[in-house]
Amino acid sequence: MASLFKSFFKRKKGAKASDVNKLSSKTSKVPEIAKPDFETTVLKRDAHNVSRKDISKNAIKVLYKLNDAGYQSYLVGGGVRDILLGLKPKDFDVATDATPEQIKSVFRNCRLIGRRFRLAHILFGREVIEVATFRAGHEGSQSELQNNKQTRKTAKALTDDDGMLVRDNVYGTLIEDAFRRDFTVNALYYTVQDFTVIDYTKGLKDLKAKTLRLIGDPVERYKEDPVRILRAIRLSCKLNLSIEKKTLEPIRELSVLLENISNARLWEECNKMLLSGHAEKTWNALYKEGVSNSLFSQTTHCLKSHDSKTKSKSFNLFIQSALINTDKRIAIKKSVNPAFLFSVILWAPLEECVAKLIEKGLSPYDANQKAADQVLNIQRDRVGIPKRFSSMIKEIWTLQYRLTILKRKSVLHLLEHPRFRAAYDFLCLRAGENKELKELSNWWTEFQELNSQEKDNILSKVSVQNKNGRKKRKFKTKA
Repeated sequence: MASLFKSFFKRKKGAKASDVNKLSSKTSKVPEIAKPDFETTVLKRDAHNVSRKDISKNAIKVLYKLNDAGYQSYLVGGGVRDILLGLKPKDFDVATDATPEQIKSVFRNCRLIGRRFRLAHILFGREVIEVATFRAGHEGSQSELQNNKQTRKTAKALTDDDGMLVRDNVYGTLIEDAFRRDFTVNALYYTVQDFTVIDYTKGLKDLKAKTLRLIGDPVERYKEDPVRILRAIRLSCKLNLSIEKKTLEPIRELSVLLENISNARLWEECNKMLLSGHAEKTWNALYKEGVSNSLFSQTTHCLKSHDSKTKSKSFNLFIQSALINTDKRIAIKKSVNPAFLFSVILWAPLEECVAKLIEKGLSPYDANQKAADQVLNIQRDRVGIPKRFSSMIKEIWTLQYRLTILKRKSVLHLLEHPRFRAAYDFLCLRAGENKELKELSNWWTEFQELNSQEKDNILSKVSVQNKNGRKKRKFKTKA
């Protein structure tokens, strides 16, 4: 990585207007030149490692086609950032001076989406190239909307009473677009006209210093879109960047604003954070900065519980084990299911709720079913778990009881259950240092490795004894 950054800074600082103007040799539309107090950096092709071979062929097609139609177009954001860091990008976003309607007129395979941010999606089979029109700043838009009736009808930007953007379609220039982006490392532009990388916000310096910095005033930017809090944590963990002090300081206080974000959007963000290969590091950062309470209030309460430090520590180890296993599976390109991770994260809240319901006179089974609904309903208010995943979570929880019933009919039926493997993995994680659970998980582990005859012998020898009105099961694992 050091060699990559060595080449970054063999460039001309404070590029002149003529340097930037050359980028539009194929079009009459020339990017606006940076103001004198901006430090514009233009890296020529031999000074950076961004290459077309590392970019999606479909993204390249979009860039060239927009240029040929007379518009500016740039690869921007994570695609440029990740290639500069020597990583392989998952998504490629394009920025242009064409409006969404103009983009649609250029591409037949285009659909326009969004109200808050009007975007164009160019469809190439399963791959989607997202194209956004350059955006401008809109300071004062809220007061204008409040004081000017005509502006209310025509303004394209709108913030609510908390300062959060609810609509942002104020179009601008390339430089205005750069300063409307969230982090400096995401405001880097690559053009296929002369293969240069353009930086107006000192993002290259921050990449070299391994620093994540918000563009503009952090408090205002977090209020505009509180999800930037989650992005700051996710990107810092994913890219191994330290969050700059002023960017970090407001996070704890302003994380409560995440409650204003739709639960569906938070579900998507949680998947990005926890299912991208850096779950353990990300979860610990969310907890450390107090953000987990705005996403998983029940879980955070259990982790901070003072009445049972041992239980709290055990639950934390349970979560950590699940996160580590998730990261390992992703590293070797195995599939992961968010339902499993959420079933782990919400396990202690479920147990706590079950205990309270049993005290009220409900049977263990009924208490478990009712508690599952209560815990999931509270969680869905914050993070909108889709029904297909919440159903899987409930099944994994319910099967924890069925895994303790070692009778022939129950065992054989359970082995055929579609959620058996997930429930078994859940049990193994739960076991930890618990002797009884460890014995049970070992029984199931060994049982699955036996042939049919050995399984029959095991099941015939499993005995159930009554003691003090309870059934005590002996786990005999040898045929």
